[in-house]
Amino acid sequence: MRSTAEARRAVLLDRAVSVFARNGYHATPVTAVAAAAGISEAYALRLFSGKLGLFVAAVEACHERILATLEAAAARAEGQEPQKLLESLGDAYAELIADRDLLMLQVHAQSVSDVPEVGAAVRAGYKRLVHFLRAAGAEDRQIQHFVAYGQLCHLIVTTGLDDTDGVDESWARALTDGMRHVS
Repeated sequence: MRSTAEARRAVLLDRAVSVFARNGYHATPVTAVAAAAGISEAYALRLFSGKLGLFVAAVEACHERILATLEAAAARAEGQEPQKLLESLGDAYAELIADRDLLMLQVHAQSVSDVPEVGAAVRAGYKRLVHFLRAAGAEDRQIQHFVAYGQLCHLIVTTGLDDTDGVDESWARALTDGMRHVS
């Protein structure tokens, strides 16, 4: 059974992903995250050693969820050659970022990765991803393509290019042609 602090920490972390996803690191006060979790700001700050600690923990939780999702997809696709496996993983990732909070937290984290602790958390997440993909049999060029494709998915979703009613221009179709995303 979890202690009260561990349980509160888990709830706060879950809410932090959603709250930071809306406005990013700089524009989100800890009071907003604490209120969403139903705890005091002082307690939230104690649990995570400040706002930066809370944001970094949210980024790490985001990367953990991504990796767990990809690991589960890889287990379901066991035995596939690396290119087919990467396609299955891409599909799983597309379903995962249908959770806009998860997607936006990644975007916000990248935007403040000049903050050393945030940059370290973002790099650590990508490091784990690359190690996982290598262990699954992907070569570096395939990994580079996989990550680049994921970033294109981020661009398409965050800018609304996946809105087939809202964007009907040839430049947008050049970016979205053949792309699929679960919304």
